[in-house]
Amino acid sequence: MVETRTDQAARDKVWELIREVQVAMMVTLDEQGRMRGRPMRAVSMKEFAGTLWFFTSQPSPKTDEIRHDDRVLLAYADPSSQNYVAVSGTAQVIRDPRKQQELWSEPLRTWFPGGPDDPKAALLKVEVEGAEYWDAPSSTFVHAYGYVKARLTGEPPKAGDNDKVAFRKPA
Repeated sequence: MVETRTDQAARDKVWELIREVQVAMMVTLDEQGRMRGRPMRAVSMKEFAGTLWFFTSQPSPKTDEIRHDDRVLLAYADPSSQNYVAVSGTAQVIRDPRKQQELWSEPLRTWFPGGPDDPKAALLKVEVEGAEYWDAPSSTFVHAYGYVKARLTGEPPKAGDNDKVAFRKPA
């Protein structure tokens, strides 16, 4: 069983694994309790203190779902590096022109032609509560070694690091 870490090094590791991933799958719950996922372009940030930001259209089904149930899951994947991170937290829909200007990047204009002041643009603020990551070696040699070890011993190799990380203490 994976133990939950609460140290800053573990939190830094989560940020190291997700900061370059440009798209995360965001999962929300609809009014019937069904999970709904969609790709979300991550806002590029230099530092991470437990809050992630995304631009969103307002109104939208996702913002309605977040108003009904603010729990979200963000799934990050970087298959080329064999790094995977699941982040759980609570989301809030925010309209803040100053923050939208601060977080704006030109690729977002694809969805918001009016720029950060587009009347349909809003922010999703995700307060991270916890994360779990899988950080595996990605070289062909390591995979070949793992295959040979599994064939010879019948045991899978150690796949890499897997940790749970708490960002907030439960109430």
